[in-house]
Amino acid sequence: MQKDITFVAYYHKNNKYSFNALIGALEALEGFDDLDIHFIRSKEALLDSLKNLIERYEMVVLGISFFTTQLWEIYRLIKNLLKKFGKNVLYIAGGPHPTGDPKGTLKMGFDVVVIGEGEETLIEFLQYVRINKDYRTIKGIAYNDENKIYHCTGRRTPIRLDKYPPFPVNLNKFGAIEITRGCPYICYFCQTPYILGTYPRHRSIESICKYVRIMKSKNLTDIRFITPNAFSYGSSDGKTLDIPKLEELLIKVKEIISPEGRIFLGSFPSEVRPEHVSEETIRLIKKYCDNDNIIIGGQSGSQRILNLCHRGHSVEDLYKAVDLTLKAKIKANVDFIFGLPKETEEDIKLTIKVMKDIVKKGAKIHAHSFIPLPQTAFEKESAGRINDIVKKTILGLTSKGHAFGDWKKQERIAIKIAKYLKTKKLK
Repeated sequence: MQKDITFVAYYHKNNKYSFNALIGALEALEGFDDLDIHFIRSKEALLDSLKNLIERYEMVVLGISFFTTQLWEIYRLIKNLLKKFGKNVLYIAGGPHPTGDPKGTLKMGFDVVVIGEGEETLIEFLQYVRINKDYRTIKGIAYNDENKIYHCTGRRTPIRLDKYPPFPVNLNKFGAIEITRGCPYICYFCQTPYILGTYPRHRSIESICKYVRIMKSKNLTDIRFITPNAFSYGSSDGKTLDIPKLEELLIKVKEIISPEGRIFLGSFPSEVRPEHVSEETIRLIKKYCDNDNIIIGGQSGSQRILNLCHRGHSVEDLYKAVDLTLKAKIKANVDFIFGLPKETEEDIKLTIKVMKDIVKKGAKIHAHSFIPLPQTAFEKESAGRINDIVKKTILGLTSKGHAFGDWKKQERIAIKIAKYLKTKKLK
């Protein structure tokens, strides 16, 4: 006997791309045609909606995906939900923070944590809940049993992107198309390879074009891509570029969305690695794309720090990338992370020099503060206090329009996160 259930997605602006992929996978499979799915965008609406949904359905499953930077926000939310609704809702968490810190996430009050990619885990989970089968036997989750003993059922095999849509078409939730998952670089501050693996998996051109056509049919012709490294599409190892494959993708997408449509590659919500900025890749941007900028992951002006972070590129690569980008009349927005572990005064001087050098050329600095994240090599590192000279430099550049970013807010939250990762205490 099937239960009458509903799935509620906390469709926060920071996590909507994750839910687009998850709900797209649900929508693509037979057997979920009659599953009611609700997208709730705010805490207030969530509290209001759950009361009514609990009265209407036998089971309400609430999915919340979040980053470590949202930890306290979600902690307050789940406490409020538990106080108001108790166990009348089944609380399931996923995303970067729950994957990296499943025990801590369960301690917050969640019933289940999805570890890693969630498409197939969520499908199976909801199938089991509907028929009242013990979901604790499925792979890809963590939970605490009746005795509060922690269990993890292990990771699932990485999915093939072509198997599922990038977003739920029937529910009219469109957005950037994820074209690649997995990153081979394993930067010590980044969660991506720990969550999605180190082997790149690409959505096929045929699949991408299928969904571009659907978007075009709905007059949605601004096409953006989700990828850890925009120029690596089609690459077998994620490091050696496949320019013909990338160009083939751009040609075919352009054909579909012409004449009014626009392609954005290497700008939000993705970026590019410095060593992959070349005359060839810049040519592709100029010929087929409409973004006036690219985001270049520079991170530091010190080669020693780049090496310690396992970045895999040089400072010289950064200079070259900026020169090539600006020469092509494309804006260069360069990411820098301040307060990285083991940074010395000399490293700071080198970074400031590089920043000033590339700003003189015409680049802009996208400033970030180092934040330790669970399951990364830098998880147990202290939050880096940004050097006063660096602060003065960033503020000076910002006042002149040469720098931007939420580094102040990140610096504050990083201190709380570093403390939490060492103590596992939220209070």
